[in-house]
Amino acid sequence: MTFAQILQEVFSALIGIVFILVGIKALKDEGAQKKATTVAFWFILGFTFICGYWIPKWIVGVCIIALAVLTGIKGVVQSKSDVPTHEQVRAGADKFGYKIFIPALVIAIGSVILTWLGAKVPALNWLTANNSICIGGLLGLLCVLLMTKANVKYAVVDGTRLMDNVGVTGILPQLLSALGALFTAAGVGDVIAKGVSAIIPEGSKLIACIVYCVAMALFTIIMGNGFAAFSVITVGIGIPFLIAQGANPVIVGALGLTAGYCGTLCTPMAANFNIMPAALLEVKNKYAIIKSQVPVALCLLVIHIIIMYFFA
Repeated sequence: MTFAQILQEVFSALIGIVFILVGIKALKDEGAQKKATTVAFWFILGFTFICGYWIPKWIVGVCIIALAVLTGIKGVVQSKSDVPTHEQVRAGADKFGYKIFIPALVIAIGSVILTWLGAKVPALNWLTANNSICIGGLLGLLCVLLMTKANVKYAVVDGTRLMDNVGVTGILPQLLSALGALFTAAGVGDVIAKGVSAIIPEGSKLIACIVYCVAMALFTIIMGNGFAAFSVITVGIGIPFLIAQGANPVIVGALGLTAGYCGTLCTPMAANFNIMPAALLEVKNKYAIIKSQVPVALCLLVIHIIIMYFFA
């Protein structure tokens, strides 16, 4: 086991501990409904993150099925939290203003720089993308503590409150990514290629561009993840009907992925983009963000098709 893998497992364990703490938070809520199923969900999820590498894969599979069942029966609910008053929130906003975005920038810039160093400096090859993002998160936390002078305990208190507020949708991107890999391994791309061959006339680049971009958006709507859709749709449509016909693979790949993002803007399956912000902002209609994004997404999809046709 390399140092990079060890570090990754340490970060996974830390994430698992956060999930366990969310379960403990629910356990301490005396008036909570569905306490048993809520606690079970967070404890099982934390267990998979902490012990997943060390236990047989079939046990992890059983845990995932248990998580799906608990979610399907609506057995996971939010427990009681001590939230700041409106006056406290207003005072904090007035005090820090736009400086509150500095920690977020530290996370993003720090992650990019660390990943670049990991790729360029052999001695720092343990700075993989995942490890760099986790270290960037720690740097962001340190920045918050230095700015606000808050007690370290609030990293746990508010971290568990935030995770509890997001709920089960927080793990949806991981599950959808795994589903995309499963679809690719199962040969779904080949099946799509056979079906699409009856639609796209031979040598018609325009129709191929339309079908590829629209399929990327639609499959992303279904999968909730542009990366998951990309592997399947590019194998099934992009390579045989565009790249194999002479289109520039760099342009096709780049525009294909971002065409998928047009679908991301339109789907509740992309929970981390669309449902999670609605929950965090406490918007009454959880689909309000999607409704405002759909017109933009459709315009962008048309632009993608035009650019791919003329420049790929």
